[in-house]
Amino acid sequence: MTTTISASAYLNAVTAAIGRVTETQHDAVHAAADLIATALGQGGVVQAFGCGHSEALSMEIAGRAGGLVPTNRIALRDLVLYGGADREVLEIKQRDQAAHWPATAHGPDDVFVLTSNSGVNGVIVEFALLLRDRGHRLIGITSLDHTARVESRHPSGRRLADIADVVLDNGAPYGDAALPLPGGGAVGAISSITGALLAQQIVTEVVARLLAAGQAPPVYLSANVPGGDTHNNELEARYAGRIRRTA
Repeated sequence: MTTTISASAYLNAVTAAIGRVTETQHDAVHAAADLIATALGQGGVVQAFGCGHSEALSMEIAGRAGGLVPTNRIALRDLVLYGGADREVLEIKQRDQAAHWPATAHGPDDVFVLTSNSGVNGVIVEFALLLRDRGHRLIGITSLDHTARVESRHPSGRRLADIADVVLDNGAPYGDAALPLPGGGAVGAISSITGALLAQQIVTEVVARLLAAGQAPPVYLSANVPGGDTHNNELEARYAGRIRRTA
């Protein structure tokens, strides 16, 4: 049967994926929120990292309106700007050597959210292993369908899903795109939408835990509403030197 290629067909595929994620990832969302709430209570910061297009999910976690203030987004380009690595590293996300600088740029109580749809690129696996060696708790967001069907690009043969303390399945199909094309390949990526959903669910649950503990959650206001900048600057001052925006 030929798959219809249309906006409506994509909406149906995304809606189905959201339904699967909502139904199957409830416990993992709560487990991830527990890890983050505990880390924040100990003075830690949430460090978010994803290479390639997965970096977009880190932007859902770090430095956005409605999100937590004690957050950082780590990007591969940080290797160039802060670590002195050659610029070609930006083109080789599969190489495990690229992980070493950001794995040392954190505090002892920080918790990490690592995102990789495939879960097998060398940099994401190496980063996860380095962080585990340093005793950090890890939350991984990946496609279990995709990662189970490909070989790891890391020498260890391991995947992000093998290393993280909490693994969330973004429900994306193998190859990410949902609508097969007649000549091969597919269109209509899923992981960006379901990943953003999971990220926002986790943040919401973290805030719920802070409120239940009688704590005022450190949450950003939009800078484009009256008083937003003042509110945000006051909260960021609590984490001076700990989050990139105050460095």
